[in-house]
Amino acid sequence: MTKEQELFIQRFLSELEEDNIAIFAGAGLSSTAGYVNWKELLRPLADELNLNIDEEQDLVGVAQFYLNENGRNRISQQLMDEIATAKQPTENHKILSKLPIRTYWTTNYDKLIEKSLEDVNKIVDVKYTINHLAVTKKKRDAIVYKMHGDIDHSDNAVLTKDDYEKYPFKMKPYITSLSGDLVSKTFLFLGFSFTDPNLDYIMSRVKAYFEEHQRQHYCIFKQCSEGDFESQRLYENAKIRQALLIKDLSRFQIKTILVERYSDITEILYRIERVYRRKTIFLSGSAHDYSPFNKADVESFLCLLGKVLIERNYKISSGIGLGIGNAFITGAIQGVYAHHNGYVNDYLNMRPFPQYIEDKKLRDETWRKYRYEVIGSAGIAIFFIGNKVENGNVVLADGVRKEFEIAHELGLALVPVGCSGFMAQELWSEVMAEVSKYYDESNVDLIQAISELGDEVEKPEQLISKIVNVIDLMSKE
Repeated sequence: MTKEQELFIQRFLSELEEDNIAIFAGAGLSSTAGYVNWKELLRPLADELNLNIDEEQDLVGVAQFYLNENGRNRISQQLMDEIATAKQPTENHKILSKLPIRTYWTTNYDKLIEKSLEDVNKIVDVKYTINHLAVTKKKRDAIVYKMHGDIDHSDNAVLTKDDYEKYPFKMKPYITSLSGDLVSKTFLFLGFSFTDPNLDYIMSRVKAYFEEHQRQHYCIFKQCSEGDFESQRLYENAKIRQALLIKDLSRFQIKTILVERYSDITEILYRIERVYRRKTIFLSGSAHDYSPFNKADVESFLCLLGKVLIERNYKISSGIGLGIGNAFITGAIQGVYAHHNGYVNDYLNMRPFPQYIEDKKLRDETWRKYRYEVIGSAGIAIFFIGNKVENGNVVLADGVRKEFEIAHELGLALVPVGCSGFMAQELWSEVMAEVSKYYDESNVDLIQAISELGDEVEKPEQLISKIVNVIDLMSKE
């Protein structure tokens, strides 16, 4: 990645931590799902008018020309024909849906944003009429403002010049809401060409009010490349136009991040999600037998580990495993009260497993879903000890192995503390036997640090620096 892209990721993550991020999605975000862009949407209509759509720059004007000649019904039907078919969210939609982003704005009519959020069990409050702004869906996780309408009401979609001219009067509350978000949130514009008259109108007024004190926003563009154009002349023209647009966007404090390929956008978003998730650590383990250590030393170690991780600004997710979870959580809570103003819920996700389900099949299925939910919120998983009593005998904890397999499936970075024995030792042996399956082999420092977690220590507290070193290396990947 370029230095500019790395810097953007750092700043984006910082704003994400503060709950300041908003997404503005244009047609380009949906196009890879199979939906047509504006030009292709209007092509058959332009053909009827004997216009060459490839020669037209004012696409809103083309829609208006068709309305003038044929009325609204055919335009609405064309919109339904092209967009009403349900399609699956793209990888970019899926990544965004997993991030703690609560505010989405879009000029798209499709339902990909709300579907991607619902797919990860988020409650979505969708707004595309004036009346929608006056009501609030209970316990909502995200708001999706569809400022140009929704495909289910294509007759009211903003499409033509008439629609755009009436917008500041008919939809003024949306302009007010977007203006407020542009002032208070950091926007990332994706798949947006910045040719929309409504957005230009709103941003011009925000600029007039705040002048040089506007909030910093970002957009990502694919850099013009020669292979995308039929001639050198067209390429040179597009390159000049892109440079001029980037300069013009700086007037509105929109910084442009350039990528060579569209797939680079997905890589940037994936990197953001991975780094964000790796600020949350899941502890898996259980203990009836604490050997080779004693119970008091293990509890003291776990308490200190929880406290140290919170001090280093990590978050904790735990199912509170038997014999180890309580001490770990206790230390984490102490860390929150000492270093983060006592906002426990911001740093701890405590999920004790539901024990009293008599039916074994139902209990196993409930625990499986529960594990996916708890582990899925984290980016790094620590595996410690892992034993239980079964028929009077101490055996390896199969639940810890299940959590290891789920964590690997969900893409978490794995930290088996081999020297703690039992299931953790078995898992450590497996990852060291197949390093390339679990880690990037080129990261020599990380593999060495994982290897050292198998070395015997006299006291468990000696593991603190080793585990923190592994986690810090993982969080920088």
